[in-house]
Parts: sequence; structure tokens; C-alpha cells
Amino acid sequence: MSQNEIISKIEQLKEWEAILEEAQAEADAIRDSIKQEMLTEGTEELCVGAYIVRWTSVLSNRFDSTAFKKEHADLYKTFTKQVASKRFSIA
Repeated sequence: MSQNEIISKIEQLKEWEAILEEAQAEADAIRDSIKQEMLTEGTEELCVGAYIVRWTSVLSNRFDSTAFKKEHADLYKTFTKQVASKRFSIA
């Protein structure tokens, strides 16, 4: 692939990423308006037509690695492993 082709691909990629970002912002705005309606109605479940919309609280347990590292630095080091990965970026 020539440099001009790569430049063209990068420009296409940037255009598509901008479209995706705009579409995601629009989807988030629509989602937020539905959530606002559910708050107004004071409900966690909304039945409309063929759709059931649920916006519920969920509890989960997460491991607090920062606190564990502070309290048990030696154990943290023992069970920490280095992982290699590749990062793609365009500047």
C-alpha cells in the first residue's frame, strides 16, 4: 500500500469515527430521555407496544485492588503478572 493510500485510509477512518461518535451521542441522548420519562413516572419497568424497558438498580461485588495493594503490597506483587499487548493510535 502506498503512502497516499494509507493517508486516504486514515482520513476515511477519522470520518467514520466521527460519524460513530455522533451516532453514539444521539443514542445516549435518546436513552437519557427514556430514563427521564421513567424517573418522571417513578417506575423501573415501562411497557410500551411490543417493548419492555427496564432501568433497574444492580448490586455487584468488585475487588478493590488499590486497597489490597496498600494493605498487602507483598501479596499484590506475588500475584501480579505482566501482560503484553499492542496499542493502535494515530496522531
